[in-house]
Parts: sequence; C-alpha cells; structure tokens
Amino acid sequence: MGQATSPRISRQDPWYIRWTLTAAALSALMLLVVVPVVAVFVQAFADGMTSYWNNLFHDADTRHSILLTLAVAPTAVALNLVFGLAAAWAVSRFRFVGRAALLTLIDTPFAISPVVAGLLFVLIFGQRGYLGPWLRENGIHILFSPPGLVIATTFVTLPFIARELIPVMEAIGSDEELAAVSLGASGWQMFWKVTVPNIRWGLLYGVILCNARAMGEFGAVSVVSGHISGQTDTMPLRVEKAFQEFNLPGAFAVASVLTLLAVATLLLKVSIERKARRQIAEAKKMAEAAGAE
Repeated sequence: MGQATSPRISRQDPWYIRWTLTAAALSALMLLVVVPVVAVFVQAFADGMTSYWNNLFHDADTRHSILLTLAVAPTAVALNLVFGLAAAWAVSRFRFVGRAALLTLIDTPFAISPVVAGLLFVLIFGQRGYLGPWLRENGIHILFSPPGLVIATTFVTLPFIARELIPVMEAIGSDEELAAVSLGASGWQMFWKVTVPNIRWGLLYGVILCNARAMGEFGAVSVVSGHISGQTDTMPLRVEKAFQEFNLPGAFAVASVLTLLAVATLLLKVSIERKARRQIAEAKKMAEAAGAE
C-alpha cells in the first residue's frame, strides 16, 4: 500500500497560489500603508530638524492643537472608561428587558457617520437647537468650545471599551465575585481586588483602542469645533488647515506626531492583545473545569 497523504498537505493550495496571494497582500500593504507612512516622515523632515521643531512648537496654533488634543482625548477616554465598565457589568452580570437594545445602542456610533454625529450635536446644542436657548440663557457654551469636542469624541469612541470588556467579563463569570462577597468583602473591595485584576488586560486593550481613535477623530470634531485657530483646532484639524494654507512642512510635522502615536499604539496593542486573549482562554478553561465538577 502507498504511503497515506497527510491531511494537512492534501488541503494545501499549490505553491504558486500561496506565493501569488502573499505577494498581492504584501504589495497592497506596501502601497497603502508603508509608503504613505514613510512619505509623511520624509516630508516632515524635508527642511531639517530645526524647521521640524519650529513647525511643531514655535507655531502657537499648532502648539495649542497638540495641547488641546492631549486634553480632549484623555477626558473622552475617562468618560468612556466609566461608561464601558458600567455597561459591561450590566450586560455580563444581569439578564433584563432591553439588554439587546442596550447592546445595539452601544454599537450605534459604529453605524453612524462621524459627520452625521456632529450634525446631531449641532441640532441639540446649537443656537437654534433643542437645548440652545436654555444654554444661551445660562451662559453655557458647548459648540465651538472644548466641551463640544469632548462630547463629540466621547460619542465616536463610545463602543471601544465596553465591547472589549463584555466578552472578558462573560468568560470570567461571577463566581469569584460572589465568593468575595460571601466572605465579607464590600462592593468596592470586590471590584478593586477581584474584578479589576481579572479584566485588567481587556480593560487596558480597550483603553488603548479608545485613545487611538480619540486622538485621530476628525469628522464629528470638525463639525462641532468651528475650526477656530488657536481655540478649537485639534491635531487632525490642524493638519487639514495647514495643508489648505499651503504650509506643507507644518502639516506633515503634525501628521508625523499622529503617525508616531499610531505606531506606538499598534505596538502596544499587539502586546496587550496577546495577554487579553490568553486571559479569556484561561477564564474559559476555568469555567469549563468548574462546570465539569
């Protein structure tokens, strides 16, 4: 009898198909990702390091856009952290009427264009919006000010932390939390000493994704900001404005900062993602073992 063919080998595509598909994928990545990223840094440093430094820190509007982004993004992440924890806890620990609707609402920002989201906030907080007259009478400014940027950014990044925590908390289950409460732990003690250590990698992974999206947000922020130089321009808006003003070195300098943040986020994401997946896998194994007993 002839030697049996390995199932793995028999299912492999011919070498020329594998190599063709691999070459096509790598070519697309080079063309769409690597070349643009390299071009950003080449253009940013085209006039030398001194010009690059001046474009970033000696231009008052650019400097303000960097500081504003570093204020708006962490604020939006903090708000989403609170919401994400509350939503994930509700979805993973309770069964209630409207649970499916809550999950759908959490995903709503993924389905709505950021520009449309910005227009919705104009309809709500604008001078002729639903809350506009009341806000004006009480001297509260939402649109064309940092609070409007925070609201728009928070809405766009709303699903990231919640969507990362829900599967982690469902996989881990509530057995350890119930055990802690039965042993006399308070709610806060249970949360900080049991829940947070169990979900830390998934939580950190969601925070990283949320922060990356917040720093790069353009559409919704563009609508609610008013494009006021030195007041409401974040880094993405500053890139567009500098480009429209034919200040290419300045535009590419700010773009290079955003690119560096994206690369750093990607590297950190890869590291955290492995740990988060391992945490979920270990939790599932523990749950299966407990069920078998």
